[in-house]
Amino acid sequence: MVRYGGNTSCVQVTLSDGTHVILDAGTGIRNLPTEMGADGRHIHIVLSHLHLDHIQGLMFFEPLFHADRQVTIWGPSAPGRSLQSRIGRYLSAPLTPLDVRELPCQLDFRNCPVTHWDIGSARIRAETVTHRGPTLGFRIEDAGTSLCYLPDHEPALVGDLAGLEPEWISGYSLGHDVDLLLHDCQYTDAEYPAHMGWGHSALSHTLQFAHRCAVRQTLLFHHDPSHIDDDLDELLEVARERWAELGEDPSMLAMASEGLEVALTAAPA
Repeated sequence: MVRYGGNTSCVQVTLSDGTHVILDAGTGIRNLPTEMGADGRHIHIVLSHLHLDHIQGLMFFEPLFHADRQVTIWGPSAPGRSLQSRIGRYLSAPLTPLDVRELPCQLDFRNCPVTHWDIGSARIRAETVTHRGPTLGFRIEDAGTSLCYLPDHEPALVGDLAGLEPEWISGYSLGHDVDLLLHDCQYTDAEYPAHMGWGHSALSHTLQFAHRCAVRQTLLFHHDPSHIDDDLDELLEVARERWAELGEDPSMLAMASEGLEVALTAAPA
């Protein structure tokens, strides 16, 4: 996993006004700049769901240990328990040396609104998507650009995506006509039947979802831990061949890797 990396899900988004938005807090959060938020900018961590691989990096996020940093953690709501108490099940003894209440930063927990809300210069929309447990997908729009984040997603669970009406496709309204899509692509087509219902997509499902949504650029995301670099190289080669067969541009399809940076700019009017 030298070239693609082996950390769990975490994506940093820098908005046009400089605001920091972090999508999920997997182990990849350790690699974010330690000085983040030192300039007084509010840090927002937006969690798609609370499975351990998406929150296990929180205890290693440096700004949480500085009293002068302001951090808001957003996440899906659940009946009967607050977001703080649910995250506190992980950030507490005996699993961690500190309790969430002992973190010195200015920390706030908020449920993601059911429609949309603003963070900095961006409008963010959340929608429940097909995955085990309360899980959200996100669409971020800022300065004429758009990004859709669907790291754990199994839209094909309800049927063949090629034939479904858009309103039956989980996450369609978030991904439709988006500039950049980050989408779950955990399994090969051969692996998927043994994992159907686990909440993740096979390659063909990811490609069909992106095609139906008419996205401009796609990053294959949430790699299976058993897939080494060579496996991902082969998967990408197959993906680009199938993407071309769908009439799409293979150069606009890539495999997500640690440290990859993508700059989005608004299309000319």
